[in-house]
Amino acid sequence: MAMVELSMAAHAAIADIANRVLNLETLDCPAGDALGLCEMSICQLRAALEAAYLAGMVDHHRRG
Repeated sequence: MAMVELSMAAHAAIADIANRVLNLETLDCPAGDALGLCEMSICQLRAALEAAYLAGMVDHHRRG
């Protein structure tokens, strides 16, 4: 199965959702021994997933 690559716009939308909904400054993986773990509620995760799903639907409909 071929790997699907996300567009720069998709990466930007994901970063925006992470910042706006999950209050994460970055989605970059930390270097070294840092694990980059954080706590968040199920409600925050659901809101982020819903926002990402809706962004995908909007993108799909824009492409026709």
